[in-house]
Amino acid sequence: MVFRRFLALFALLFAASACSTGNNPPQTSSDRGADTLPPQIEREVGPIYTSRTLQAFVDRVGQRVARRSSLPGPFHFFVLDDPVPNAHAVSSGYVFVTRGLLALIDDEAELAAAFGHELGHIEKKHAAKRERVRRDVTDAAVNAAVASGSMTVGKSVARAGLLALRRYSRDQELEADRLGVSYIVHAGYRGNAMTTLIEKLQLQARLEDELMGPMPDSDDRGALSTHPGPEQRLMALRAIDPARRPGASGREAYLAAVDGMSVDDSPEEGFVRGPSFLHPTMRLGFTALPDFRLFNAHDGVLGVGRDRSLLYFSCTAEDVPGRLDVWMRNELKPTPTNIQSTEIGGAEAAIGSKPRGSDTSLAQIRYVLVRRGAGICYFNLLSDGPDRDRRIEAMMAAARSFHSLSDAQVAALEPYRIRVISPAGSTPALLAAQMPYRDHQMERLLTLNGVSSPAELMQLAQIKIVRP
Repeated sequence: MVFRRFLALFALLFAASACSTGNNPPQTSSDRGADTLPPQIEREVGPIYTSRTLQAFVDRVGQRVARRSSLPGPFHFFVLDDPVPNAHAVSSGYVFVTRGLLALIDDEAELAAAFGHELGHIEKKHAAKRERVRRDVTDAAVNAAVASGSMTVGKSVARAGLLALRRYSRDQELEADRLGVSYIVHAGYRGNAMTTLIEKLQLQARLEDELMGPMPDSDDRGALSTHPGPEQRLMALRAIDPARRPGASGREAYLAAVDGMSVDDSPEEGFVRGPSFLHPTMRLGFTALPDFRLFNAHDGVLGVGRDRSLLYFSCTAEDVPGRLDVWMRNELKPTPTNIQSTEIGGAEAAIGSKPRGSDTSLAQIRYVLVRRGAGICYFNLLSDGPDRDRRIEAMMAAARSFHSLSDAQVAALEPYRIRVISPAGSTPALLAAQMPYRDHQMERLLTLNGVSSPAELMQLAQIKIVRP
């Protein structure tokens, strides 16, 4: 996902900040009313989606696939309350698919393929094998550094080992695909469902690149990738005979199951609406610059500008005693410069800059703290482009836009949801115009339905659309 592509970079850039990112209180099992996870599993993977009907449907498909695998089980299949497309399994037989992946999937067979892939990993014990290889890589690097007396040698050994580990992981992905195909064919689903699932993920990746623009590739990005590219996976699948076998699709039942499903973050996480972030539970919001895209996660909100300027927002319940400008001067290391005491949204605030010394070629960084009840909310802002000085001042408008939401604003905030409709009697342009996004409406609609052109869209008897 795009968010993850930037998160590691952002963490490194702001490592000097002493602010800790506070989590919003997770939704508890008793709040959800659906079948629950053991607390230790929920802490690892996050809350499940609230719909009992959808959970039951997903579990039925998963159990159908699991029965035709060679694994003893028992298995439990759940929908995670997460809009990022993903599927994974953890120990004790729990297998998960996110709402984000369900939105892209088009039928039961593709859902079965996602579960089949994860069960393939379980059968071959890939996670345990990767962990053993990772420990071996670490041990070899440490031993090489000690024996040679050189950290450079140790790093070289570690790099070579990690490259081997990533190639090993790619082989495991292909193996899980092959096993997954055999599972779904034996369960009675169409054999090419793994292929069409990967093609849909490929369309999603292309949409993300359109939305954000592709990241510059490093020379060894392909070698460092843990997963094989979609082209490699598709080529391998086309060589498997079971992948060409006919079987059930279950499209009508699948679309009925996802009709009404949220495609947003949960209200407990807040909503991204264009360049604005609005949190109905915490009753707060802010607006970034128009060219920014916001990516919401449990720990905070990442904003990325077209010039790769970065914004990070989060709140913490941590008590900050005394004045915020004094706390910033005493606690943030290296100590910010140009610290100012001010007000934002009617609350106490403090603003500081990361020291640049005499080197004006360094990135411009601002820290902004805002008192919020017993805790604080904060912005970290970074600009590193040729126009960094002017840009960072413009980005401060996002921090200064921080405000509390009124009762009416909170009441008006509802998640966007999938609606299944017939495209008959409409046109692609009119259907795309119903998508509640500020740009790329047609591309989003096509990707949601797994097609490449408006003509293909209109050939479908039912389509998915997003509506407020």
